[in-house]
Amino acid sequence: MNDSQEVRDGVVTSYTNAPTRTVTAGGVTFAYRDLGPRSGVPVVFLNHLYGVLDNWDPRVVDGIAAKRRVITFDNRGVGASTGSTPRTIQGMAQDAVTFIRALGLEYVDIHGFSMGGMIAQVIVQTDPQLVRKLILTGTGPAGGEGIKNVTVLSHLDTARALLTFQDPKQFLFFTRAAGGRRAGKEFLARLKERTADRDEAMSPIAYNNQLKAIHRWGLEQPQDLSGITQPVLVANGDSDRMVPSRNSADLARRLPNAELVIYPDAGHGGIFQFHRQFVETAVEFLER
Repeated sequence: MNDSQEVRDGVVTSYTNAPTRTVTAGGVTFAYRDLGPRSGVPVVFLNHLYGVLDNWDPRVVDGIAAKRRVITFDNRGVGASTGSTPRTIQGMAQDAVTFIRALGLEYVDIHGFSMGGMIAQVIVQTDPQLVRKLILTGTGPAGGEGIKNVTVLSHLDTARALLTFQDPKQFLFFTRAAGGRRAGKEFLARLKERTADRDEAMSPIAYNNQLKAIHRWGLEQPQDLSGITQPVLVANGDSDRMVPSRNSADLARRLPNAELVIYPDAGHGGIFQFHRQFVETAVEFLER
């Protein structure tokens, strides 16, 4: 894609070329990227464990940004953002709200993937007036089945990846079936499409703090989600090892205004494996 196609009328349309910007609020300088049309309600993306700006699949970002303004960011202590990463999902949610308000946004849609989906659940309960619609992918509720095991799984699959000279996401996000292996390689190749102005890697301390936060979330008492009246799209693969897929069904059942999409023969990264279908469903849901 050439530059003229990636910037139309001053609007950035390609995540690969979206400049990294910063905004300072609450003593934190947040790094973020902003693309897509300026009209309508923006969609704020909340990232996964060990995820920086460059870990978002450009096909998912670009697909949604073709119709909606999309904002991705590094939360406190992550990537190029300053400060110390909180050890609770609630602390991360507070920082995310600080960032959203720092951009002058009063009303947003939120797409939270994995840990980001946990953060999104807190935001919609602490600041319900800020959220119009929610997309929760590869995630689960507080106290959800198997969530407390994320730390052990992450360590095991990271060791497995090192031993086989692969990226841990190949094991954590995708199945070991032929389709899953192929989808993983394609996804990892897409993450490398951006060559300039790449984000900073996650520090071991920030990663450890995030693991602690997810572990605590998994040990929490289940929350009453019946007060979340916003429309919610819940999506996942049918074979998620990190946040077992049953949690997606549980979320959809407990949220009063939710719809559930499960992708076949797919793991935690089901929305990346089935990015075309996911984008189509997400855009239709957001534009409704």
